Amino acid sequence: MRISSKRRASSVSEAFGVTESGLFSLSNDELLSRGFELHSSYEGIDLDQLNSLFLKVGFPRRKKEKLTRALQHTLSLFWLRDVKSDQMIAFARATGDNVFNAIIWDVVVDPSYQGAGLGKAVMERLMADLVKRGISNIALYAESNVVGFYRPLGFVSDPDGIRAMAYSRKRR
Repeated sequence: MRISSKRRASSVSEAFGVTESGLFSLSNDELLSRGFELHSSYEGIDLDQLNSLFLKVGFPRRKKEKLTRALQHTLSLFWLRDVKSDQMIAFARATGDNVFNAIIWDVVVDPSYQGAGLGKAVMERLMADLVKRGISNIALYAESNVVGFYRPLGFVSDPDGIRAMAYSRKRR
């Protein structure tokens, strides 16, 4: 599904950094004119391409059955396809309760396309979609080397002194 280029980020001022003007940094028309097709559904995702994209950025390969199930339980996602090469080049998704909380996962951009604003383009749309749903608590997990990418989008480390914790099973 393509999103209209006229679509504005709803309640953008509430999204703290999605965009200050209420417009995305790259419109859908601009993305398309550069040869990138925007999608907001897991329909049409080639799991081999998604796994290949994950591997390019150092994420682990995932079993197709589990990846399918994860995508089916995803609250919101956006991805870009390079029309010329017919390859997925950017992806981001969020899970959550669709009321209060969401967590952003799997934000990836093919390294050969990084620096062109494509990661920001999918993140802006993902965050705008979550804010439009009324979700006010948006979190993400990020490697320390990419934290700087998220700060201009409004993310801060440990807001209000909250420290994240993770359950970890001891391996035998």
